[in-house]
Amino acid sequence: MHVPDGFFNAAVSVSAGAVAAAGVAVCLRGARRELDDRTAPMAGLVAAFVFAVQMLNFPVAAGTSGHLMGGALAAILVGPYTGVLCLAVVLLVQGVFFADGGLTALGVNITLMGIVGVLVGWGVFRLVGGLVRGRGGVTAASFLAALVSVPVSALVFTLLFWVGGTAPIDMGTVAAAMGGVHVLIGVGEGVITALTVGAVLAVRPDLVYGARGLATPLVLRGAEGATTVEAERPVATGAGVRPFLLGGIGLTLVLAGVVSFFASSSPDGLESVAGDKGFLDRATGHLFGSWALADYGEVGGIPVGVAGVVGVGLVLLIAGGVAYAARGRAHAREKAGI
Repeated sequence: MHVPDGFFNAAVSVSAGAVAAAGVAVCLRGARRELDDRTAPMAGLVAAFVFAVQMLNFPVAAGTSGHLMGGALAAILVGPYTGVLCLAVVLLVQGVFFADGGLTALGVNITLMGIVGVLVGWGVFRLVGGLVRGRGGVTAASFLAALVSVPVSALVFTLLFWVGGTAPIDMGTVAAAMGGVHVLIGVGEGVITALTVGAVLAVRPDLVYGARGLATPLVLRGAEGATTVEAERPVATGAGVRPFLLGGIGLTLVLAGVVSFFASSSPDGLESVAGDKGFLDRATGHLFGSWALADYGEVGGIPVGVAGVVGVGLVLLIAGGVAYAARGRAHAREKAGI
């Protein structure tokens, strides 16, 4: 659901940009409380993974596709503040280097997919997570959080377009269309999120921010035999995280470099609804639309897999740098006693 240039008037574009900037500033401060020896190295990987999986459009209806938004996934894996930063980096790289999402609409996209997607996803996850227990409960909560976050973001887009879109719409009709198709996309988002969170839980539960404190069985052996108790497993940090990160980066590169060739070419939910409801022609050309990487290499004749690998590298470096910079400031403040 990448909004292009031309969909919104200047007032909404500037206002959304201000909301996005304020949200990112708040999250830079809040992320200092989330970023530690586990979360900081994970931030770059999570952002790169979201970028890669967003390239993998999947069919949801006749002539319509969807892709991961990633807000709920990022929040569950690295925390809501850090999750917003991850999505902001992904959207910035997509908008500047790949002409995916308008530059004047960057604030709208960060607001919708970053702030709204993350906050709604995290809120639903916490609500559902408080009612269920164990790893299965975390996985189920992840599915529902991702499922709900997508149509909510789509309905917020509809509200913004009704307020300051560049074409008149019947809000009820467009809301029904956007909500309906994005519920289907949300199911796919939920499946991807649940599978990813479940896989990380199975291998390294200590790296799932949303599952911290989750009791897991430990077997204690004494003179009278083995006893199973509920306790938190020891936390691995530093070098102990490196094998997982390398494996995650390898998987991300395969998704962006190989699986991306098989992504659906059908228009995504927003583009499909805009075409059906008569406001797709309001989209204007992207300032960087002639760059070699625009449209993931299609403009410059670069194979989509190569463009995807380049994008993964850019997102990994930028998001990782932001996370470690924020973590460094947190350490400095701790030493100063602030």
